[in-house]
Amino acid sequence: MARSLKPLVQRWSSRVFSVELDGAPLYFAVREKLRGGPASPAAFSKLQQEDRCYSLLVCSGDRIRGDRFHWELRDKLLRDLPPGSDVTSMSSFLPEEKGSLLKGYFFKSRAGDSPQVEELLGDLEQRDPVLVCSYSRSEDGQQWTQSLRSAEKNLLRFYVVPSEAPEHHPSVLNMINSDVFYSLDEASEVLRKCDDIIPETRSVLRMLPSRVDARSKPDFPVIVVEGLDATGKTTLTESLRDALGAALLRSPPQCLSTWRARFDREPPLIRRAFYAAGNYITAEQICQAATRSPVIVDRFWHSTAAYAIATAVTGPVGNLPHEGSEVYCWPSDLLQPSLVVLLTLDPEERKRRLRSRGLMKTDEEQELDHNKLFRLRVEEAYRRIIGPACITVDASPSADLVLQQALLLIRAKCHL
Repeated sequence: MARSLKPLVQRWSSRVFSVELDGAPLYFAVREKLRGGPASPAAFSKLQQEDRCYSLLVCSGDRIRGDRFHWELRDKLLRDLPPGSDVTSMSSFLPEEKGSLLKGYFFKSRAGDSPQVEELLGDLEQRDPVLVCSYSRSEDGQQWTQSLRSAEKNLLRFYVVPSEAPEHHPSVLNMINSDVFYSLDEASEVLRKCDDIIPETRSVLRMLPSRVDARSKPDFPVIVVEGLDATGKTTLTESLRDALGAALLRSPPQCLSTWRARFDREPPLIRRAFYAAGNYITAEQICQAATRSPVIVDRFWHSTAAYAIATAVTGPVGNLPHEGSEVYCWPSDLLQPSLVVLLTLDPEERKRRLRSRGLMKTDEEQELDHNKLFRLRVEEAYRRIIGPACITVDASPSADLVLQQALLLIRAKCHL
């Protein structure tokens, strides 16, 4: 076994494992000795007697390489595994220990597919940063065991047992400066490490501000308008621009539009670093514009954070980081707006507006449409962000009435 993996394996029986089924994690653990009677965790309850299961956990010491490999591994498994393998996401972690999360995939195979599966796993073990585990059921069908394969093909065997859900969703352990970035330096570091594999990052890095001074207060108020697509952000921001004689900016900034499609194809770590960089470029533009007039901003850090948090965490709203968590705190080096208006709209009305627009939607917008839990997580993450918090405005009345609501808020909070 590679030396770097020894500490990981030494604490193996202290880990908890989760398998994503029906959009929510199911948990199990492993033990060297079985205490009490046999037990079958919920993650294994629907498997047939002849099924054999496997898990692949990515454990690269290089998080850029590891994230890219994990991102590409799903496509490889779906392409090369026999039909009916039912590939699903999984993870392994030490409860409450930050930085301990390993991400990977869980799948099953039939007895007749074993040679094809073993050939694929052997190829992955030789070339890639993965830990391979196989799972088999006892003859009486009452107990599952996990076999952890080392580089020398030795097997470490453990009993699979149920585990209670941890206090926090496992993704929360690795969220800081991975799914959500809290400083320009952290986002820039990820992009710098990508410049040999994504040449476009050099152009993005050249656009970043040379220094960050988030403590200086703009001469004029800065009002951010947030909300899901089709809630009326564009209409409201343009109306506020005209009503207040304000500058109108958007995040991500227009100067990054050339590369958005390129970075949208990258795994979350790199994609989120790109959008974090966009917030700092927008902040520099805000500082310049706010010396002359009020500034209206169509989306800012709230959007970047809310979508990232809601994507990283699966299942119901209760799986989000607890209210008051550091995850919801505004970055200390990013300009704070004077006011953040969050437009809210009934889901059915929002869908009707989207259909009438007939525009292409991002992957995240498509997810909002067919996954109610994802939409609820996004909306709740918006509400939990502090420094500043969002003030909600009902976007269902006419555009004129929504504008009047927003102007009343601005005049009360910003004294315009």
